[in-house]
Amino acid sequence: MFTVGFVVNPVAGLGGSAGLKGSDGTDVQREALARGARPRAGERAAQAVRTLLARRPGVRIATVPGPMGVEGAHELVRPPAPHHPEPGRIAGGVGLTTAEDTRAAVAALADVDLLLFAGGDGTARDVLDAVQELGEAAPPVLGIPAGVKVYSGCFAISPATAGFVAADFDGTTAEAEVVDLDEELYRRGEVSPRLYGSLRVPAARAALSGRKAGSSATAEGTVEGIAREVVATMRPGIRYVLGPGATTLAVGRELGLATTLLGVDVVERGGSGFGGVGGVVVGADVSEPELFELVRGERSALVLSVIGGQGFVLGRGNQQVSPRVLDAVRAGGGELIVLATQQKLATLNGRPLLADTGDEETDSKLSGHARVITGYRESTIYRICPASEEFQI
Repeated sequence: MFTVGFVVNPVAGLGGSAGLKGSDGTDVQREALARGARPRAGERAAQAVRTLLARRPGVRIATVPGPMGVEGAHELVRPPAPHHPEPGRIAGGVGLTTAEDTRAAVAALADVDLLLFAGGDGTARDVLDAVQELGEAAPPVLGIPAGVKVYSGCFAISPATAGFVAADFDGTTAEAEVVDLDEELYRRGEVSPRLYGSLRVPAARAALSGRKAGSSATAEGTVEGIAREVVATMRPGIRYVLGPGATTLAVGRELGLATTLLGVDVVERGGSGFGGVGGVVVGADVSEPELFELVRGERSALVLSVIGGQGFVLGRGNQQVSPRVLDAVRAGGGELIVLATQQKLATLNGRPLLADTGDEETDSKLSGHARVITGYRESTIYRICPASEEFQI
């Protein structure tokens, strides 16, 4: 009988809504919880399980005991995998797991036909280490995106997509890259992705998010043009939420502001006191709770850039822009302003822009067509859809 294994990194993505730009390290995890973050990896893994069972009811599901297993998936056709060391706990009952725990869990599930793991790029590195130790005995794997940043190409577009791919897996595989960043450098605004190796994944390229593509240095003039266009359309009295990225950083620079490259900032354009130009930072590098308070009851707008090579507008690196933040912006009559160079859109090869907020209703509300600013006095209309709906076969 076809067997799919599941491993969950329970702290994956914990630092996203807290504005910590990652979740590696117990100190970071504790700080994230102190800032009001809650774990989401288990929920996202469970979504993959539900999709898998709906499409292939007779499949066996295998997981591990404790917080690295999938909640609600313990009615197994076969006994749970051999016990591995029970992780400790941090505040809020969240499992405190290590790279060693992940490797042990993968080893315990080595005999499955396909192994799904919920986490981010750091988890993918741990899975890669375990697979290399297992050698030819290692099963093919597939990532369920649950981290703050998902740069690696071994992840499905969404949790639901992971379930679809698992259900239809016929044993045909391909290689996908594992890429990660140094989180300490990342928090200081230095982006230095490193290739660690590749994993054997189901050969369903259209279902994979793909490796994040970096911004081209030749596009600098276009980025500055985009920034000028955004600022030209800004109005005093409206709070503009600038998401992460070099393009939104250029918007802050055009306003004469020192905004953060990888955080979320809230700015306003200056009125008469600024001579009609310039602006002010209302909130710098904010967490989700801070952002919600800044936009609640205010006229506001979202300014977000597209992740190159993947097409995500929401859900990758900007988890501070949560469903309730989106609702608050919408309640104030705010709009979503999307930024992307023509080169970045071209790398999508016609695929839509994607939203993956973790709430299907919110993602559905965003579905449709959005105006994308591509340069000074240049824009295009581009389709945006929920990541959970992009790949359904």
